[in-house]
Parts: sequence; structure tokens; C-alpha cells
Amino acid sequence: MPRPVTPQIAVDAVIEMVDRPDRPIMLIERRHEPLGWALPGGFVDVGETLEQAVAREALEETSLTITLVELLGCYSDPARDPRGHTVSAVYVATARGEPHAQDDAKAVQLFDADNPPPLAFDHARILADYRAWRRRRTPTRS
Repeated sequence: MPRPVTPQIAVDAVIEMVDRPDRPIMLIERRHEPLGWALPGGFVDVGETLEQAVAREALEETSLTITLVELLGCYSDPARDPRGHTVSAVYVATARGEPHAQDDAKAVQLFDADNPPPLAFDHARILADYRAWRRRRTPTRS
């Protein structure tokens, strides 16, 4: 039987910078199409877990080691990525330190989660879900 054609699997991270007042989030400016600001993330490599992939992508793009807090959700709208059908597992994570743009990131910048720039993909929807998640819980000290 032929192998089924399925969506690509990706991961993204909403990274809270816990060593900064008000815990701003980290966004990257994408180096490659589609251009724009986005959550750090990328495709899962064969042989790695979702958790390994999101930690690897965050390190590759921001130079930060992240601590995973919680799975925010899975996003699967076939139109979410103009390059093709992609399903993304999105994690909330924390980090400390000084980020540096690397790999697929042209730049990194901290933003108030309530006032992000225009975002690529469906990341505005993801940040709306993150803001709702944040209102339901008290941040932990990391």
C-alpha cells in the first residue's frame, strides 16, 4: 500500500523572557519567504520528538536555551502556511539571557504580547490563544 500524503509537522514557541519586567515575548524576523515577524519555530526532523524540535529551533534561531512550560495547542488550518499544509504544535516556554538572531532569523526582538507587530502565518491567532492562556494562570517563577 502506498504511503499516504500528509501535512508537514512543525513546532513553534511562545518564549517568555522571565528575566525582563513584564515577561515580554521573543519574535523573530524571518530571513526567508514568507517574510515577516513570527514565533521561533520550524519543521520537525525525522527521529526527534516535538519537544526536542522546538528546543532545537529556538536555540538555532535565537541562541537561547528554553524551558518548556506547556503545550499551548496544535494548529492545523490547511491555509495557515502559504508554502503548503503544515500542522504546528505550539509550546509556551521561558528563557533567560541575551538573544541573538541566527539561522533562519534575520533579527530577534522582544515585544509585549498584547502589542505585537503584524505577524506571518497564523501567529496572530496563536498569540491571541496565548494571551487567553496567560489570563487563566499565574506565571511561575523560573
